[in-house]
Amino acid sequence: MGSLSDVSETLVADIDGLVLFSPSSGHHQQFGSLDDTPVVVVATENPFDAERFVELPLEFDDVQDRIRYGLEGAMEHGFVEEGDVVACSAATFGDDPDTPDTLVRIRVDEGMRSGVYALFAESRADPSVISDVFEVAIELGKKGQKGKPVGALFTVGDAGKVMNKSRPLSYNPFEKSHVHVGDPIVNVMLKEFSRLDGAFVISDSGKIVSAYRYLEPSAEGVDIPKGLGARHMAGGAITRDTNATAIVLSESDGLVRAFKGGGLILELDPEDY
Repeated sequence: MGSLSDVSETLVADIDGLVLFSPSSGHHQQFGSLDDTPVVVVATENPFDAERFVELPLEFDDVQDRIRYGLEGAMEHGFVEEGDVVACSAATFGDDPDTPDTLVRIRVDEGMRSGVYALFAESRADPSVISDVFEVAIELGKKGQKGKPVGALFTVGDAGKVMNKSRPLSYNPFEKSHVHVGDPIVNVMLKEFSRLDGAFVISDSGKIVSAYRYLEPSAEGVDIPKGLGARHMAGGAITRDTNATAIVLSESDGLVRAFKGGGLILELDPEDY
């Protein structure tokens, strides 16, 4: 008959690395340096001066997103590679995020690259701003407007260039305001205005610069998946010509997609969040 210790030994047997997510000082002191196993620290900061460190822009509420981001970052930095088996230690259920309660064994695969790391690490915009816009898009995707599905397009960052490559479709309700995405009241306004055509333009710091913008970049050379329409084409094209990130909610299939550098880098289903 086996024992509980056998279960834990199976999880860490023959691993190629250990990934610590937001470890406390005590946890890092205990496991941050192992004789025969490389250790990667994934956290918002690196107070331990860990040699292998991946900066976490946000403490993702969903532990799967947190692990996905950390492993993508570790692959990007060359800390792990395809075929490696790693153990991931993270806090999932406890009230103290610095106290790990979960150990996951994962085989690293290039197919795990979802674009989450690139979305944050390669953007000029504040990571929390991108997260706030995603939350608005996901909420719209779940509930729509008055029970009906809606589409929406948000550009985040490099607002000056985006404004220069677009024109107004109607009056700009945010022209003289200084409101920022993330404010619950502002998010309600964004959802309400999403009923009308045009893109929202949001600055790197989260200021809502404009609504109802018609994006006018050339679509030539932009490669988006077949079946996606003009809203996605405009989102992809504006990110090719500027340093903005485009987050698009599809009215037809209800998925939320992110574009960067002219290409699709992330796709998610709001019902999974």
